[in-house]
Amino acid sequence: MEERAAAAKALGDPTRLAIALALAAGESACVCDLAWIVGRDERLVSHHVRLLKGAGMARSERDGKMVMYELTARGRALLAAVAADVAAR
Repeated sequence: MEERAAAAKALGDPTRLAIALALAAGESACVCDLAWIVGRDERLVSHHVRLLKGAGMARSERDGKMVMYELTARGRALLAAVAADVAAR
């Protein structure tokens, strides 16, 4: 239950939710692209991406000098549940 609560809590922040939605819209993205998409500072986005990773919602892969992030299957499933709730209002 703790693990599930942590994953749900990860999407409770507007910046993390925006990052997750941006990752869901594409296959993967680097922090610099995510910062541009969500309109936040790169350091802030990097912090929030680390929290998403820690909650098992995202994963990273090094591509040369860049680190690319993408949602995990668990992250996509939870985001779909949250997004469905928002769309139903």
